[in-house]
Amino acid sequence: QVRLVESGGGLVQAGGSLRLSCAASGSTFSAIGWYRQAPGKQRELVGVLRSGGSTNYADSVKGRFTISRDNAKNTVYLQMNSLKPEDTAVYYCFGRAWGQDYWGQGTQVTVSS
Repeated sequence: QVRLVESGGGLVQAGGSLRLSCAASGSTFSAIGWYRQAPGKQRELVGVLRSGGSTNYADSVKGRFTISRDNAKNTVYLQMNSLKPEDTAVYYCFGRAWGQDYWGQGTQVTVSS
């Protein structure tokens, strides 16, 4: 059974940092990363890490957010620095395996101004 479990969300002031974690199990993923959804907006890609090691980020987070993974722990991280109020959203971990996308339950990130 494929499972993706996020943790690490919370409330932070603008300019601060948070690190989200995604514990993945049940499959080998060709790509794994993060989406986010703000109230009243569509879900958008934050960043993705592919099995070959390449990464892609949304323009809005480039230079501020970094995806990394710890293979020993089967965990993917999203380090978020210089947070802005517009980063406020529910952040979802996703993983792609055998052409199918899997999702975590989401974790709330709130950035106060």
